[in-house]
Amino acid sequence: MTSSESAVAGLFSSSVPAADKRIALRAGLASGSLQRWPGAFSPLVAKLIADVGFEGVYVSGAVLSADIGLPDIGLTTLSEVAARGGQIAHATNLPSLVDADTGFGEPMSAARTVATLEDAGLSGCHFEDQVNPKRCGHLDGKDVVPVGEMLARLAAAVTARRDDNFVICARTDARAVEGLDAAIDRAKAYADAGADLIFTEALRDASEFERFRAAVDVPLLANMTEFGKSDLLTAKQLGDVGYNAVIYPVTTLRIAMGAVESGLREIASTGTQSGLLDGMQHRSRLYELLRYADYNDFDSELFNFTLNSTPEVHP
Repeated sequence: MTSSESAVAGLFSSSVPAADKRIALRAGLASGSLQRWPGAFSPLVAKLIADVGFEGVYVSGAVLSADIGLPDIGLTTLSEVAARGGQIAHATNLPSLVDADTGFGEPMSAARTVATLEDAGLSGCHFEDQVNPKRCGHLDGKDVVPVGEMLARLAAAVTARRDDNFVICARTDARAVEGLDAAIDRAKAYADAGADLIFTEALRDASEFERFRAAVDVPLLANMTEFGKSDLLTAKQLGDVGYNAVIYPVTTLRIAMGAVESGLREIASTGTQSGLLDGMQHRSRLYELLRYADYNDFDSELFNFTLNSTPEVHP
């Protein structure tokens, strides 16, 4: 690759093909090192996640719903999730896991979901065993479908997969509904049905994460969401227990919205944003993330003509 080609790589989309990102995701899960996937509510946030040095990006259904002004109760559509998820996936060279809720319908819809998300460039997705309409996994009042119904959902998803490295993750919400033992039994059945990764939603404390790890012999994903039912364990704690991945699904949105609300209230009360400048991302840092200089170089190479200093004389 020439220096000019290197400068162009990744300007308009990821420089790593989707197939290679899926290989990287699987390698990470098998590495013995905890994979940390903060949630991205925009492609720009995904770029920052990569720049800081995390191993992957998570696209939360709750965040996507909130970002378009809706509660997380199954109102978003497959096309909305695929479009936003694809934008985020293409923004970095990191692999990305996306929340596919309950599959957007019957088992055949789960199959179509996998095909659509593969086409969008995602590295994997997770399906949950809640009934429709689903709820946030850390709210009360959830219910789960019979095990057989979730197995049909997973079987359809696995069958529809064209890239064997596309990760299909099964999330169980049974801990809060049927208890920990039932959640473990469900996880084992989901793994037998072809799930590559198990998302253990709303476990209470370190001892429950340890019990799940001891009982289930497939990669496990922990959800460290704020203000929920789970204790906020550190990455070291989760790694020591033997978990393979952790998501921080809503963290960046909550940080951003907290700062936005505080800033708007200050402007409303003082009439100026001057007191907020120290907490803002500087224009120069934004330009660095967006690679303004590389775009400028690319533009200059394409349009490097010069005008004659004197006009041509035509007969």
